[in-house]
Amino acid sequence: MFMHNKTLQYTVRVSEPNPALASLILEQFGGPDGELAAAMRYFTQGLAEDDPGRKDLLLDIATEELSHLEVVGSIVAMLNKGAKAQLSEAAMKEAELYLAINAGGNSHTQSILYGGGPALTNSSGVPFSGAYVDSRGDPAVDLRSNIAAESRAKIVYERLINITDDPGIKDALGFLMTREVAHQKSFEKALYAIKDNFPPGKLPGLLPFANMYVNTSAGEGDVDGPWNSGEQWDRVDDIVSAIPLDGGDGTASVKLAKDDKAVSAALAARVMSDPAGNPTTGADLGAGPGAGRMTDEDMGGASDIKDAVKQAEELTAA
Repeated sequence: MFMHNKTLQYTVRVSEPNPALASLILEQFGGPDGELAAAMRYFTQGLAEDDPGRKDLLLDIATEELSHLEVVGSIVAMLNKGAKAQLSEAAMKEAELYLAINAGGNSHTQSILYGGGPALTNSSGVPFSGAYVDSRGDPAVDLRSNIAAESRAKIVYERLINITDDPGIKDALGFLMTREVAHQKSFEKALYAIKDNFPPGKLPGLLPFANMYVNTSAGEGDVDGPWNSGEQWDRVDDIVSAIPLDGGDGTASVKLAKDDKAVSAALAARVMSDPAGNPTTGADLGAGPGAGRMTDEDMGGASDIKDAVKQAEELTAA
């Protein structure tokens, strides 16, 4: 059961209305790294959690994230307050009112559609989606995702702080940014309180593939480091010679029942291509300058670069 305390977790002091800034700050209201997404992620994890310590942690932070949603929403509402009143009361001339609500971003949508209130959208007006919640029901997986989510939110708050000179907003956003750091620390502790937390899940990795580093981006710019070299890794540089890694023939196969096999053969025969054919196509018939080599070179396609340049010059002169 929830009880709403009318006192914000952190005081919101906005110097002056700014609808454009309001639409940018909506990123942390209804965006993928915003406070609602965080609250829903941790609530769903906490409700399914069997470990009493992790359950308590997740529900604590989930509830705090709702209080942060209230802080962000209050900032957005205060930034829109002037434009909201002017629009509702038609107190400004049409041109001035248009400029006031069309300050930037999706501020016009916020004013006209949502009346200046904090909408459940991101900064571009994209509606909130439950797909932002990426829980998988395994604590080692979900805690790592939570750590990453807090890190991403911290960076978004940094960027929002950098685009405003309003001291009150900077102060409130700085508080929210710092709580992301604190939550990350808690999730890190919870993760490492699980013995043998890597790799996640029950099944062990298959040797030798767990020690293999496949250098698939070879050439100039290759860099050796602890992520791809050293005693921890069996490095594969000659990819062509190494595959297939399982020692098989490297092809895909399936055992088909008699009826499926016959139908599959009939399908393959019906749609078989003719490598010896060279039919005239619609592209041939409509070819003009710059079309490249066509089936019939007399169709108007340029045969080489010089021909293309010449045709382009003739068209320009005409």
